[in-house]
Amino acid sequence: MDKPLAELLRPTSLEDVVGQHHLLDKGVVFRNVIDSGKIPNMVFYGPPGIGKTTMANIIAKNTNMNLYKLNGTTASTEDIKKIISDVNSLFSQNGILLYLDEIQYLNKKQQQSLLEFVESGDITLIASTTENPYFYIYPALLSRCTVFEFKPLKIDDIKEGLEKAAKKTGFGFSKDALEKIAQSANGDMRKALNNYEFLCNALPPDKNKITLKMADELISKANISYDRSEDHHFDTLSSFMKSLRGSDPDAAVFYLAKLLETGDIVAASRRLLCSASEDVGLAYPQIIPIVKAAVDSALQLGMPEARLPLVNATILIATAPKSNSAYLAYDAAAKDIALGKGTTPPRHLQNTHYDGEDAKIKGQHYLYPHDFPNHYVKQQYLPDDLKDKKYYIYGTNKIELANKEYWEKIKKGEKKNEK
Repeated sequence: MDKPLAELLRPTSLEDVVGQHHLLDKGVVFRNVIDSGKIPNMVFYGPPGIGKTTMANIIAKNTNMNLYKLNGTTASTEDIKKIISDVNSLFSQNGILLYLDEIQYLNKKQQQSLLEFVESGDITLIASTTENPYFYIYPALLSRCTVFEFKPLKIDDIKEGLEKAAKKTGFGFSKDALEKIAQSANGDMRKALNNYEFLCNALPPDKNKITLKMADELISKANISYDRSEDHHFDTLSSFMKSLRGSDPDAAVFYLAKLLETGDIVAASRRLLCSASEDVGLAYPQIIPIVKAAVDSALQLGMPEARLPLVNATILIATAPKSNSAYLAYDAAAKDIALGKGTTPPRHLQNTHYDGEDAKIKGQHYLYPHDFPNHYVKQQYLPDDLKDKKYYIYGTNKIELANKEYWEKIKKGEKKNEK
């Protein structure tokens, strides 16, 4: 084949596109706008291989506008200037539609150069990106576009695309081979078609059906869709942390496996250490050294054995009682510090032992708690402007409630002694 199969089988109409039902089903806003032929400025956002470029090509085909294509990875400032120079020329009588793939690779100045012409309507922009557009696209340009998120294809969508490919090529597959190829694509139709094409080429001359054994030989860990430099990396880390916090051991183990199977031990370990303190915290403080020991073991062992201490730590955190009372206390204190409050500690806490001649009260008068019953005596610790502030609120878990009960009893007795 002169061209990759994925390119040869690229859909040419909306009816041929698989997946993206939230955009393409009849009656959906996006579909209505495309069918109207009045194309606005748009940004397509989502992982690779899910139809962004295909959609842009179909839209361009259904308009009378003059189509220009640029890719942010190779486009120069001169390329952009050349398109701008065609504005109001014979080439733009029906308008200019610019499809800009991987727009995140254009620098700020290059994106700004398009702004005037996009705003005036001389250029209709359809841009695509695998990165979060709100981080990578110049805000003034983004504000003139509507963002549409393209989602990874479901396994059934991938199967549908593979079955269409089989009809056109004449090479089939067993049911379990189809399932294997579809599952391993991780929502990426291009990857599925590339694997299918490779397997077709590997078939003996007298065979026209791909078997599960062949699919297993090709599809390995290398096919896991995961790039630490892209949003998907941070999505996985975020999902891992939130599953730990949400006390869902099944989801937490899944995301841990996704991290470890791509060799990202360090990021997984950092999240476990963070969650032990942030999410479990005072509800089970002993968990902090336990998780630290598990992480140390994992880093010494390396993969594949590292998964053993880390999965233990993951399930322990996910099933442990939760408390973020310490985190909230710190956050509240930090906000007061940012406001400039509490600059001067009480006199009796300061590290000084000399009173100036103008001091109204002589002596530091610090009370040493260990000299008192239960090692406690009431005195002011916070600065005067914050003396009644409460930062720490006891959590509702067993350990913190026990601590609360203990100190309420001690401090109540101390008040009686004052009387």
